[in-house]
Amino acid sequence: MKNEEKVIIRQTADPNDFAVCARMMSETDPWITLKMDYEQCLKAFEGSYREIYIIDVEKVIAGFVILQTCGTFSGYIQTICIGEDYRGKGLGRKLLGFCEERILKFSPNVFICVSSFNNGAIKLYYDFGFNLIGEMDNFVQEGFTELLLRKTVGPRVGYTGQT
Repeated sequence: MKNEEKVIIRQTADPNDFAVCARMMSETDPWITLKMDYEQCLKAFEGSYREIYIIDVEKVIAGFVILQTCGTFSGYIQTICIGEDYRGKGLGRKLLGFCEERILKFSPNVFICVSSFNNGAIKLYYDFGFNLIGEMDNFVQEGFTELLLRKTVGPRVGYTGQT
């Protein structure tokens, strides 16, 4: 990515953005391998207590993240996706850094799941400081294993957040 390109992370609730992002998911791995079509990917944006952020490069959606902000696993990165044309340019790392900063305001734990076959993402998450806490067979689709990863700054009880 060229230094002069403008990269912005912005929150969205726009269904048009969701449609672009769901299309991006359905046309890239791991969602292709998991046989998740556009309609299934679009459902990822539904529900309460989600925050959706877009990463724009020169006003073009290059990727996005969906965060779960409430519940036992508050601080869960539900979905992160960088478009095929933008992978390998540091945007995933930039988006993860943003997520960590956002989540640590309310939770000492950052959680993420990754498909066991998604070697590039696994390497990125481990390099970013995530640790494996468990495996879930047949979680998203029959025949596939998801790895549950966690990055933490301490226990939940007594955590007051970081600013």
